[in-house]
Amino acid sequence: MPDHAQYLTPEQEDELRKIANAIVAPGKGILAADESTGTMGKRFAGIGVENTEENRRRYRELLFTADNAVAENISGVILFEETLYQKTKDGTPFVKVLQSKGIIPGIKVDKGVVPLAGSFSESTTQGLDGLSERCAQYKKDGAQFAKWRCVLKIGKDTPSYQAMLENANVLARYASICQQNGLVPIVEPEVLPDGSHSLEEAQYVTEQVLAFQYKALMDHHIFLEGTLLKPNMVTAGQSCTAKYTAEQNAKATVLALSRTVPAAVPGITFLSGGQSEVDASINLNAINSYPGRKPWALSFSFGRALQASVLKAWQGKDENVAAAQKELMRRAKANGDASLGKYTPAGEGAAAAESLFIANHSY
Repeated sequence: MPDHAQYLTPEQEDELRKIANAIVAPGKGILAADESTGTMGKRFAGIGVENTEENRRRYRELLFTADNAVAENISGVILFEETLYQKTKDGTPFVKVLQSKGIIPGIKVDKGVVPLAGSFSESTTQGLDGLSERCAQYKKDGAQFAKWRCVLKIGKDTPSYQAMLENANVLARYASICQQNGLVPIVEPEVLPDGSHSLEEAQYVTEQVLAFQYKALMDHHIFLEGTLLKPNMVTAGQSCTAKYTAEQNAKATVLALSRTVPAAVPGITFLSGGQSEVDASINLNAINSYPGRKPWALSFSFGRALQASVLKAWQGKDENVAAAQKELMRRAKANGDASLGKYTPAGEGAAAAESLFIANHSY
C-alpha cells in the first residue's frame, strides 16, 4: 500500500492534541461569539441597539470581562475576525483578556454559506482561497483553534449525495490547512432543524452526514486527535407534530455519534441549533447521562443558548453590564454542569425557556 505524505511533525501533533484536550476539559465548553456583523445587527435589533462597531465592541467586552470564575466552565471563545483585533475600553486586547483568564481564543475562518449549483437549493461554504495565509496570521495573533460551518437540510430530496460529499470535502480541506498552521479545526457539518422530519429521520441523516465527513477527513489524512466535532444534537424538525423527550433525543444522538465518530476524536462540542437556553442544557445533560460507551468528551459550543439572556439583561446600557455578566455566568455554569450530567432546570426563568429558532439560520 502506498504511503501518504506526512504534513505534521510529532511536535505539531502534540501541540494540537494538547489544545483540543484543553478545550474539552471536564465541565468546560465553548462560548461561540463569532457572529458576523450582519448577525449582530439582528441580535441588537431585538434589544433596540444600533449595530455599530463600538456597540459590538462594548458587547464583546461585557462577555470577555466577566468574573474570572467564568473560566471554570468556558474553556474557549470563538471570535469573529473584527473581534480578534478589538480591545477593551482601557486598551487591553480582547485576546489578552481571554488568555489572562486561561481561556483559549479561537477564530471563525469561513466566509459564509453560498448556493451549491446543480442541487435542490442546497449550499456549501466558501473561504478556502487564502486560508493558509490567514490561519498563519491568526496563529501569530493568539488564536489556537478555528471553526468552519457547513449546513445541510433535511427534505424530500435532501441532503443529496452531492451536498454531503462537497461539504465533507470542504471541511476536510479546511481542517488540513488549519492543522498545518497550528490551529485545532472544529469541524461543523450542521444538519439544520428546519422541517417536519421525525427524530428517526434526523438520526438517519445525521449518521449519513457524519459518515461522509469522517471518510473525507481520513482521505485528507487529518490528525483526528487534534480536531473537535461541532454537530447538531439529533432532534426532530421544528415543525414535526410528534414530541420527543430529552432522553429520546439523547439516545438518537449518542447512537448516531457512536456509529460514525472515531474514538480518536477527543471531544464533541454541540451547537444549540435554535433550542431555548433551557432545552439546550436539558438535552446536553441527557446526552451525558445516557448509558453506554461514549469515548469522547460531550460538551457545548453555544452562541444563542449562552447569550440570549445576556442580551436581554444588557439592553445596550452600561448600568446593566453586571446583571448581563451574571446571566452569562449562570448559563455557563448550567452548561458546564450539563456536560457532566449534573444539570437540573429547577429555578430557570421564563426567558431562558423561549425558543431561539430562526429558519435557515446563518452566521
